[in-house]
Amino acid sequence: MKQFSTSEILNSLPKQFFASLVKKVGEYISQGYDVINLGQGNPDQPTPAHIVAKLQEAAVNPLNHKYSPFQGHQYLKQAAADFYFREYGVPIDPDKEVAILFGGKAGLVEIPQCLLNPGDTILVPDPGYPDYLSGVALAKAEMVRMPLREENNFLPDYGELNGNVLDRAKLMFLNYPNNPTGAVATHEFFEETIKLANEHDICIVHDFAYGAIGFDGKKPVSFLQVQGAKEVGIEIYTLSKSYNMAGWRVGFAIGNESVISAIELLQDHLYVSLFGAVQEAAAEALIGPQDCVKELNELYERRRDVLISGLHSLGWNVSAPRGSFFAWLKVPEGFSSTEFANILLEQAHIMVAPGIGFGEFGEGYVRVGLLSTEERLAEAVERISRLEIFKENSPNGEPLKAETEE
Repeated sequence: MKQFSTSEILNSLPKQFFASLVKKVGEYISQGYDVINLGQGNPDQPTPAHIVAKLQEAAVNPLNHKYSPFQGHQYLKQAAADFYFREYGVPIDPDKEVAILFGGKAGLVEIPQCLLNPGDTILVPDPGYPDYLSGVALAKAEMVRMPLREENNFLPDYGELNGNVLDRAKLMFLNYPNNPTGAVATHEFFEETIKLANEHDICIVHDFAYGAIGFDGKKPVSFLQVQGAKEVGIEIYTLSKSYNMAGWRVGFAIGNESVISAIELLQDHLYVSLFGAVQEAAAEALIGPQDCVKELNELYERRRDVLISGLHSLGWNVSAPRGSFFAWLKVPEGFSSTEFANILLEQAHIMVAPGIGFGEFGEGYVRVGLLSTEERLAEAVERISRLEIFKENSPNGEPLKAETEE
């Protein structure tokens, strides 16, 4: 069969990091191993029953069997606006400041194509969500990485950025609670970000995928809560994490009117909106009972505590995440992130994501998803405790420790 060559754009796309992880786990499972897969970010709980019931009800409505409005149903935009006012006290114009998305990832990949010309500069966190790079490649943009270091609470230090870079930059991605580090942002950090954006005419895109998941009684801060945020950017919210709707592919962008308009223009050429029944269910999620969100947050916090306390009991002095459903673990001295991840898979049959897959500054860490039961996480700790490297590589015969910043 004739093979047609692919375009330069397709050839420029980064390799799908998570696809390789899935393949690796599959190979071990096919050999009969019981693998504890902590390497992905796929929520393990079902969508709450009242949201599923709304989908079932809406699916039989013949009106939903037709094309939905290109830019989404007004009731879903209104639900997003009501959600933001209820949760964050942020007034939103549903007509001009909300764009319905085919999941948060779609919005993140679309944004660079909406706002950048080939060669324009975009600031991207490192380590960060790998699919940010897909949008950069499709826009043929120039990427400048912003290091996220533990000593700075995994927040970018804007003082490290060259003035010429800031003057060239047109777009900046941020993500708190953060994937992969589990760090959270402060009101003061967002104030500093808005000041920088105004000084250098940079559009801020805050990926708020884990906005509902904060620990120790602290609710994550929305970028839009901070005065002046809508003047300089948008926030992207997905229902995948808050409501266990990952497979439903629904989210929204919210904020600056000109950016929202650009997203909707691009999507007018790509899609004919979401299935109406999914939009009805999404609206129910946003404005219906919220007990499920609180219960989910509590579940992740319990899982975090089981994992972190268990690892501490081994002498592995790792830090606990403050948000998201990920733990970012500094690997024992003497190992790269890939080497240590391979040891966990080969010897303990535990899959984690090596930090280098999230960027240069992810080296030295592995990402662990809190997406298995407390029992399985406890079992993972038990398997790790049996690894020979926790004794034989330590000069005094004690378990290995990973140094962490206090």
